[in-house]
Amino acid sequence: MSALNFLDRRHTIAPHGYNRWLIPPAALAIHLCIGQAYATSVYKTSLVEHFNSSLTAIGLIFSIAIVMLGLSAAVLGTWVDRSGPRKAMFAAACCWAVGFLVGALGIATKQLWLVYLGYGVIGGIGLGIGYISPVSTLIKWFPDRPGLATGMAIMGFGGGAMVAAPASRQLLSFFDPAYDPTDSGSLADGHALTMLFVTLGIIYFLIMMIGVSNVRVPYDGWKPDGFDPSTVKKKQLVTDAHVSAANAIKTPQFWLLWVVLFCNVTAGIGILEQASPMIQDFFRNADGTSSVTVAAAGGFVGLLSLFNMAGRFVWSSTSDRIGRKPIYMVYLGLGIVLYLALALIGSTAVALFVLFAAIIISFYGGGFATVPAYLRDLFGTFQVGAIHGRLLTAWSAAGVAGPLIINGFLDAQGKPGGLDASAYRPALLTMVAVLVVGFIANLLIRPVADRYHEKGDVQVLPSADEALHGDGGTVAHGGSSRVILSWAVVVALLAYGVIMTLITAARLFT
Repeated sequence: MSALNFLDRRHTIAPHGYNRWLIPPAALAIHLCIGQAYATSVYKTSLVEHFNSSLTAIGLIFSIAIVMLGLSAAVLGTWVDRSGPRKAMFAAACCWAVGFLVGALGIATKQLWLVYLGYGVIGGIGLGIGYISPVSTLIKWFPDRPGLATGMAIMGFGGGAMVAAPASRQLLSFFDPAYDPTDSGSLADGHALTMLFVTLGIIYFLIMMIGVSNVRVPYDGWKPDGFDPSTVKKKQLVTDAHVSAANAIKTPQFWLLWVVLFCNVTAGIGILEQASPMIQDFFRNADGTSSVTVAAAGGFVGLLSLFNMAGRFVWSSTSDRIGRKPIYMVYLGLGIVLYLALALIGSTAVALFVLFAAIIISFYGGGFATVPAYLRDLFGTFQVGAIHGRLLTAWSAAGVAGPLIINGFLDAQGKPGGLDASAYRPALLTMVAVLVVGFIANLLIRPVADRYHEKGDVQVLPSADEALHGDGGTVAHGGSSRVILSWAVVVALLAYGVIMTLITAARLFT
């Protein structure tokens, strides 16, 4: 019973003097783990061989997980806001870990449907809850810099793949000595795949529990030292009112922002989904061979991961200064120019191609990180987590539309291995049109009408009196040693991912 009480919202109210810098590493502990979803390609071919299946059938594992991410975030968003971040993050940790363990059982018994159920459905629910649960809490702790706060958290989702990809290759080689992580044609056996899933499930659960133990919500009336809330209200589109999740989806602003996110993600996935073959196709010689090797293409993918992560932090932090609407004009407007440049002159030099693609992917990541702060500006903090969850259905839709657009055009141009830069031009120009739609939608966003605002006083945060009865003690007060240790864990993980990515990316220019 005491363990269950520990998860209750009333026991997560921060006492006076609690250090808010414990919240970002708590959020990063969650997002660095669930970001593993972007690293499934590491063992995809090995799963195909193990199950004697097709790439399409194995690819469904990732597709189911992303669809469940959007659905669970939309359906459970209100529960996340009502129950508090600790219970939600604990539920996410359990679902994510159990998803791996059920998936491991499926691999061990060669029952692919168990992998669908485990990693896809159960793990996908953990993805959705884990993605949104820390974000609204960070916004409440950093009213002075909401873009910085959400960027720190969602940066972890982009960085999760950088950590998981090299770690998974090293674990597979440990469990299967015959597996060579430097050889793209080397395949891991079923035992190694099973043990990989078991190991990741256990390790991720332990890391996510760091976030569960550290997360708190501020009490009503709390504000950062020296922060004047009136300065926030003067910025464009920023409201001091509150809109419920039920009313938010009735506003044109929500659906315009849905279109904005859908277009930005669709265009970004256009690069990510075809990154490795795309750079090889763009630089084919007269004899059909590519001047970019498979190893160098892998370095390009790693470099994109780095820009994806960095963009989530840099661009969302920039939005605190210039505003959310202007930063999306940069994402979409400059994205249009870059996609045109990629289509027309991207094949002239490898460095130019990499530069264009890297900036596009930084905008892709930045769009994810900035949107929670955009929602906070438009709808207030009352149920911003639930609203964010509903908006993430745009991600699920884009995850289907982006690959369909790219693959549809490429299938019409020829077969893999026989494509060149010109084969990509129709798809890239289509993405320009998609970004134009998003740019127009962003221009149309205006402040939310008063009729959608909640009437009377809305209690967004628990009262200060309740905070006095929270789970006190030295742990709850978030001392400097606890802050240092928490940051040390997440910084070590990020540093490992960045170093391994840079080592891989170096092959692109050597």
